[in-house]
Amino acid sequence: MRKAISLLLVLALSLLAGCGKKAASSVAENAASGAENHSANVDFAQSDADMFTERDSRTQYDEKEAITIEFNGTKVAASSNKVHISGSTVTITEEATYVLSGELSDGMLIVQAPETAKLQLVFNGVHITSQTSAALYIAEADKVFVTLAEGSMNSLTNGGSFTAIDENNIDAALFSKQDLTLNGSGTLTVTSPVGHGIVCKDDLVITGGSYTVNSASHGLDANDSVRISEATLTIDAGKDAIHAENSEDAEKGFIYISSGTIKAEAEGDGIAAGAYVQIADGTIDLLVGGGSENGSKASSDNFGGFMGGGPGGGGHGGGGPGGRYPNDMQSSNTTTEESSTSMKGLKAASGLLVSNGNITINSADDAVHSDASVAINGGTFTIASGDDAIHAEDTLTVTAGKIVISECYEGLEALHIDVQGGDVQLVARDDGLNAAGGTDQSGTTGGRDGAFGGGPGGGRGGMGGGMSSNSNGTIKISGGNLHINSSGDGIDANGTVEISGGYTVVVGPTQGDTATLDYDKSATITGGTFIGTGASGMAQTFSDSEQGVIAVSVGSQSAGTQIVLKDQSGKTIMQHAPELSFAVVIFSGPELVKGETYSLTVGTESGDFVAS
Repeated sequence: MRKAISLLLVLALSLLAGCGKKAASSVAENAASGAENHSANVDFAQSDADMFTERDSRTQYDEKEAITIEFNGTKVAASSNKVHISGSTVTITEEATYVLSGELSDGMLIVQAPETAKLQLVFNGVHITSQTSAALYIAEADKVFVTLAEGSMNSLTNGGSFTAIDENNIDAALFSKQDLTLNGSGTLTVTSPVGHGIVCKDDLVITGGSYTVNSASHGLDANDSVRISEATLTIDAGKDAIHAENSEDAEKGFIYISSGTIKAEAEGDGIAAGAYVQIADGTIDLLVGGGSENGSKASSDNFGGFMGGGPGGGGHGGGGPGGRYPNDMQSSNTTTEESSTSMKGLKAASGLLVSNGNITINSADDAVHSDASVAINGGTFTIASGDDAIHAEDTLTVTAGKIVISECYEGLEALHIDVQGGDVQLVARDDGLNAAGGTDQSGTTGGRDGAFGGGPGGGRGGMGGGMSSNSNGTIKISGGNLHINSSGDGIDANGTVEISGGYTVVVGPTQGDTATLDYDKSATITGGTFIGTGASGMAQTFSDSEQGVIAVSVGSQSAGTQIVLKDQSGKTIMQHAPELSFAVVIFSGPELVKGETYSLTVGTESGDFVAS
């Protein structure tokens, strides 16, 4: 080692077999292209053919056969006795096509047809207000199709109270006990100042038209499913914007979005399903709970002195004399705001699948959340979250797509995280990737939140001691591009880390209870490129590798300091300028061969190191 690198201290060098050579710059390109060949399979995946019938999109009708209903204030006129008129209450009793127009200032349109009847209601400039109930109440039929005539403007309004008229709890401006399809190319405004906007006790299907829903409770609410294609929805809801839940059948209560545009502001969840959520395509923009600024502002500034030793605790394996590290910062108090209201962007109980689309979420709670699995096979995400950006209680899989997370507590969190492809850029107040047993709470126990007690990582290949834990969390990276900027641990697994491909960059802070890599059991790298910087006090490097690894403590370096690694021929293998200050550099890539010597320059200091 040359004298010029007196500030550099080698902390850990792995001693395993070497690997073949491959340009590090090509890894990201190969990972991105290869990702398109992978797909996370889920057992609830559906297609448009499964979700929509031909008639769901059919808007045509025979004008000569259609029955007309005309409103004029409190008066009603109809062209057939199939329409029963009682004051300002209009009841449809038979299967047919009905064309409605005009304004009903205080009344109701009721469908009370045979249970086998399929009816089409064509709204052609119709405005119905009910001061004390639903403007449109579908009590009985097999299925009702509401078609918004081309160029028409229509509205359904509740006046501010709901008075019972039968055994059903009518609590929406549009309330249907039966299957309901909304289609066409006109517009419909639904206003419900004390209840839901649209309620369907069976399947709610929307295949066209433009809708504005303002409601004190849920915007759209269905028991069995909400299915959306080729429609434009603007929703302002006092609870969830779109909600589906069936308490009697766990397989129902799902949401399927095929295409269209949804812009929603909700005080509860944005899009929430008691079963699963599947997004095949479309543009979705959600502002939930007032946005990320209303979420928990807890951070990972849990500073303190920790033990780094364990077996092999001193010298190169343990990371410092006796395995102890100085405490250079004091504890920082944090404040967590608690709320009983769920304010998540996309939320599902049994699973969540996104295949494509343009999704923007600004949420006080998790932006994307599932009580089971999350699979992202494509699409573009723009996320700001007051809590986790993407959270799954069990498995989170990313195979493709672009995910940009500008703000969150933790970036990707699940018991099992599997990144096979895609482009992930995130900024986190705590951990970037966290396999923490799937518990949905900030600062979950495990990793550095648990007891630090040495272990296998403390000897050969461990920058600091290992963790003692029974956790079975896993993080696997086999492709894709990841750029992680975290104030906590960059990659934190209460279990194991496996990197076999992709291009991963971790930028962490120098202060506090943090590390570039943090794992309980093992961290292996068999392929791909890994560039990590961060704190030295609690640092760990890979416990096993099939390609060369260089892990070096470089003293205190400021943000933007250039890091350059060259081989003995002078070829640049890695060049990086972290956006945060750092004290440790960890690098592994396909061109790094075990046992060979490389020149590392950090700022103005340089030295030669043997890859382990």
